[in-house]
Amino acid sequence: MLNRKTFFIREHVGLMKLVDTFDILDPETRQPLGIAKEKPSTLVQVMRLVVNKRLMPTAVYVYEGSDPQNEDRLLFTIRRGFTLFRARIDVCDAGGHALGWFKSKAFSLGGAFRVFDASDREVALVQGDWKGWNFRFVDGEGRELGTITKKWAGMGKELFRSADNYMIALTEAAKPADAVLLLAAGLAVDTVYKEK
Repeated sequence: MLNRKTFFIREHVGLMKLVDTFDILDPETRQPLGIAKEKPSTLVQVMRLVVNKRLMPTAVYVYEGSDPQNEDRLLFTIRRGFTLFRARIDVCDAGGHALGWFKSKAFSLGGAFRVFDASDREVALVQGDWKGWNFRFVDGEGRELGTITKKWAGMGKELFRSADNYMIALTEAAKPADAVLLLAAGLAVDTVYKEK
């Protein structure tokens, strides 16, 4: 799954949901490639009833295939601790070893965060536009490594639900070693900036 250049992410719809689940699909066939499931602690789930979800810690587990119960298929995890201003998100492989991390920028019109590999080397900057749902992955030389684009479901659906659909597309300039970090960054956009 991780050797691909495009992913369609579909968030599951739910009323008053305390955890998020995302389907990772092939954008052309809509066949399932993987699933990302948020698994915060029970205490955090209860606290989400009264505290803004973006301030609370969370963990998102990304599995290959469509069955999150199959623990052997775990690809990587995304973890965010408590945050007030600038979130730090760690990305680890299935064995718990660091693959990299993200740090949100303090001031950004459309939202932005820096992407670092396991050696603390900055590999990309994720920048949002002023409208709020188009993001670009850009390397240190300003080359575009990929994009995140919101797929609108129509005015009626967008007004009455909070589930988002979006496309993550990597360019040829994106190195295979950075693909996991860029996919994780795409999922982190939703958990860091867009969840309410």
